[in-house]
Formats: sequence, C-alpha cells, structure tokens
Amino acid sequence: MLWSLLQIALLVYFGLAALIYFRQSSLVFLPELDRGFHANPTDIGLRFTPLKLVTADGETLDGWFVPAATKSEARGLVVFFHGNAGNIGHRLDYLRMFHDQDLATLMFDYRGYGLSSGTPSEQGTSLDAAAAWRHATQTLGFPATRIVLFGESLGGGVAAQLASENRPGALVLASTFTSVPDMGADLYPFLPVRLLARIRYETLVRLPLIDCPVMVIHSRNDDVIPFRHGKRLFEAARPPKQFLEIEGGHNNGFVFSRKDWAGRLDGFLQQALPATALAAHAPAAAAQ
Repeated sequence: MLWSLLQIALLVYFGLAALIYFRQSSLVFLPELDRGFHANPTDIGLRFTPLKLVTADGETLDGWFVPAATKSEARGLVVFFHGNAGNIGHRLDYLRMFHDQDLATLMFDYRGYGLSSGTPSEQGTSLDAAAAWRHATQTLGFPATRIVLFGESLGGGVAAQLASENRPGALVLASTFTSVPDMGADLYPFLPVRLLARIRYETLVRLPLIDCPVMVIHSRNDDVIPFRHGKRLFEAARPPKQFLEIEGGHNNGFVFSRKDWAGRLDGFLQQALPATALAAHAPAAAAQ
C-alpha cells in the first residue's frame, strides 16, 4: 500500500513538472482573456492615431499613438508595455494619466494579444518592443532621452530588456516580478521550477545594466506578485531611482492610489527628463 501511494505521488510530481516544462507558454502568457474587447481612446475623449507596427520577423502589432494635451510641445513620450491578460483596450486609465501630464503615449499589443498577429513568446515580445522603439525614435522622431519606458507586471520584464539595450530617458516598473523562475518558485515551492524554466524575463539581472533613472512601483498588498519582488528590483537598480509604495491588489492598485501615482510619477519625470522643451512632436506624429 505504501509503495502504491509513493508511486502515485511520484507520478503526480513528475506530471506537474512535465506540465510546467512543456506547457510553459500557456502558463506564462494569457492572450485569450477578453481578446475580443476593443475599447479605444475616443471612449475617454482622447484623439489618437491607430498604428500597425511591423516587427523584424514579420508580425503586425496593433497599437495607438495618443498625442500630448499641449499642442505646441510635449514633455516626452511614454512607450507603454501592458501586463498579462487583456489588451490595450483595458488600459485607458493609463492613457488619461499620461495625457493629463502632457505626455504623448505609444501603446501596443504584443504578438498574439488583442488584434496583433502571431503567438507570444519571450523572444517575440523582445522583437515587439524593438518595433515600438523604432517607431518612437525613427517614425515619430522622439529623442531617446525623451522616451519613458513604462512596464506593468509582465510588461516590466519587456520594458527592462529594452532599456538594457538602449538608453531611454527613464524606466518605470509597476507591479513587476524579478524573474519568471522567481515567480514560479513562489507558486510551486515543491518543484524545481528554476531548472524547468525556459521563459525567464530576468528583470533583476538586467537592472544593474540599465543606465537611466528608474522608478519602481509596488503594493504591499499585491495578491499576485509579492511586494518583495518590487523591493528587490529597487535595490538592484542604479541611482538615480525612486520607490513608490501604493495600496490595493495587483489589478486594482492603480485605481486605488491614482492621485499618489500621478503626483509621484510627475515629480519623478520632472527630474528624469531634460528641461528643454521638445517642439511640436504631437501634431506631426498624429499625422503619420
């Protein structure tokens, strides 16, 4: 009887390990949740230009360019990397916050999310980020020092990788994990997840390589990504850097702490972005 129970336990254990190894993409990426939901900036009174970004490997990404509120100049451009599940249509509150701070925004869906083509992967999201960076710097014409890379949750890993390969004006990581293996070890402490992980998003490792101001935002009550992930990211980042502790859960912390978010983010960007005005980018880019 004991031997039979041990055999069953071993089968379950190795079965779970095999599931994590072979079905990793479906566990990490959740593009199908509300994929048919397609709100857009006009629903909150913002004008925008629809974008179709083509990646180096031929995928087409659906996105938006929302110009800054001030027509004559923009403080800078936020390239926004959203979190897992849903699509850009679920992130309109971010657009409002950036717009109210005279920031233009480039927001897009990764491959396999929303109306974008393809299937998500770690290498794929890296190519997606590179396509967004090319559009921001070459097509829209924003200087790198005027670009803020803003990543929420999974998007923090994508944004951090891009920031380690380029030098943006600033990097903001909101509710971001240190790495996928670290998250997996938190969720499945009884399995050798670090050995099984093929998808990594090593944000903690990349932060010491990033040479721009960094803001890390996290809630102590985050019910998906533990607060210690945010603290470790902040400790690994090079100065100048700021940490903003918000309240609420993983998916409602932004709403819960919106005034604090907006005020602290505004102060951070005033220090991170050059003081010289950037002339007339919003009207020119909107005509693209």
